[in-house]
Amino acid sequence: MASVYDTLIERGFLKQFTHEEEIKELLEKEKITFYIGFDPTADSLHVGHFIAMMMMAHMQRAGHRPVALVGGGTAMVGDPSGKTDMRKMLTKEDIAHNVECIKAQMERFIDFSDGKAILENNADWLLNLNYVDFIREIGVHFSVNRMLTAECFKQRLEKGLSFLEFNYMLMQGYDFLELNRRYNCVMQLGGDDQWSNMLAGADLIRRKENKPAFAMTCTLLTNSEGKKMGKTESGALWLDSRKTSPYDFYQYWRNVNDADVEKCLALLTFLPMDEVRRLGALEGAEINEAKKVLAYEVTKLIHGEEEAQKAKSAAEALFAGGGDMANVPTASISSSLVGSTILDILTAAKVIPSKGEGRRLIQQGGLTVNDVKVTDINMVVTEEHFKDGSMLVRRGKKNYNKIVIE
Repeated sequence: MASVYDTLIERGFLKQFTHEEEIKELLEKEKITFYIGFDPTADSLHVGHFIAMMMMAHMQRAGHRPVALVGGGTAMVGDPSGKTDMRKMLTKEDIAHNVECIKAQMERFIDFSDGKAILENNADWLLNLNYVDFIREIGVHFSVNRMLTAECFKQRLEKGLSFLEFNYMLMQGYDFLELNRRYNCVMQLGGDDQWSNMLAGADLIRRKENKPAFAMTCTLLTNSEGKKMGKTESGALWLDSRKTSPYDFYQYWRNVNDADVEKCLALLTFLPMDEVRRLGALEGAEINEAKKVLAYEVTKLIHGEEEAQKAKSAAEALFAGGGDMANVPTASISSSLVGSTILDILTAAKVIPSKGEGRRLIQQGGLTVNDVKVTDINMVVTEEHFKDGSMLVRRGKKNYNKIVIE
């Protein structure tokens, strides 16, 4: 029988390993406890976290026990990985609120019942540390020369790396050690941008506890051109329906490039690989069927079957022309805005992030109102535009919004 290692390799998850052969053998022969860390820098996870959660779910389905570690302590320092600027500092209240929101999203993927998975917050051990004791116990095992060669610090050194951020690697390494002591957690999984921090933790356990510890990174979600996926014209693609509506979420996956369909199906759905390969091999107009399957499956995982079905019906109704418009994302505006310009109305309704974005859209011929292309950036919206009480706005080829008057 194939182990979860084979599943993760076949689906394209794995990028780097500390000890590939030992990890392969361990996952075949034993049921282990592993962890993935999530920094609560926002009140929702986004698509960038999706692969890590899928990896976690595959591991749990194979009988391994996940620890979802929310970084309530590390978020107060900020991770320099992949950042050219220092992160904004959050209050303890913000962090506590974000932790609650993130846990609710994780429960769609991970079964936390009966100890099958553990949710921990590193604030529980990091915030009460005595600094001198910590530096004596942990800091002694870290070579500054070696730390400075780590990719996560290299970028920041050009602009200036604060001592606050320099501590991040020690704290993340200490998290792994703490989870090893509490739960016999022997493996850390995470995004490939965390490789330096993960190595530090595995090395710390070997030094302090004289025990083996392992790390595996997952590939980052990038398109066929190597750019990160999950960015939309209005920002990140969030997993919270209040930040990104299920319809917009569905549409994002419905419109991925043909070349990215198979990869997304393998990484972001639980469809069997035979089916993934069959759908990925479709060409021409038929690849659209594969995109519909991708959009439906991914939306179902994040928002549930009912919302996925609604988004699918709304998309099909719009492309068929007319039909059921009930599930198209709807924004309401005050009646006092009727008589304003189209840019004023679209920004008030949060359909576009800024007027500058709206101007660009109109100049590129990408905005229609009730199926009529908008050519004038100063177009005034009147009551006539609200047919049957609503105005249909389309951005680009496929992003629809309905605007109603309160």
